[in-house]
Amino acid sequence: MEVNIEEIKGNWDLGYSLDKQTLSSTPIGPNQWGHMQFDTVRPAAGEALFQLKYRDDFTQALIIANQIHTSFSSYFNSVGLVIPMPPSKPRLRQPVVEIAKELARLMNRPCYENMLVKTTVTPAMKDIASREEKVNMLISAFTVADVLPNGLYNALLVDDLYDTGSSLEAATQVLRGYNKIQHIYVVTVTRKR
Repeated sequence: MEVNIEEIKGNWDLGYSLDKQTLSSTPIGPNQWGHMQFDTVRPAAGEALFQLKYRDDFTQALIIANQIHTSFSSYFNSVGLVIPMPPSKPRLRQPVVEIAKELARLMNRPCYENMLVKTTVTPAMKDIASREEKVNMLISAFTVADVLPNGLYNALLVDDLYDTGSSLEAATQVLRGYNKIQHIYVVTVTRKR
């Protein structure tokens, strides 16, 4: 998979994204129900994520995890565990959790899918005006379950999309309050910017 890696900045110690979400999206006219249709061109990582999330092609989770591992294993070799971002909407199988589990397996590290938990429903982030409000709302929505054995661990937080960084910043801030986490690294499949 060809990727266009970019560092993403935030309150975490180091973060990267594989590629952009889309390269172009051109309106092609409304469908029979009047909804505008688009001809969307995605890079390989964006297309793999699209197939995983919206076409339920769960074979893409391993393909994405392999690329993350290939691209970033040297940056995250001190990581002791992998944490998926809590999902924003309920699904039978969560794409980000599937990617995180595959990545953890490739890294030979545990994946703690129930350590960082979203305990309250929040409104859509696009409906909240300021970035600060988004982060504060999400901080109060996340909690950390004390599931780690005693020790100090570096964590890799996995998400599908980096947009404004609000969700990742809130999650990082909550994880920093957990006395068993030392460094927090972030990786996303795609980014909007």
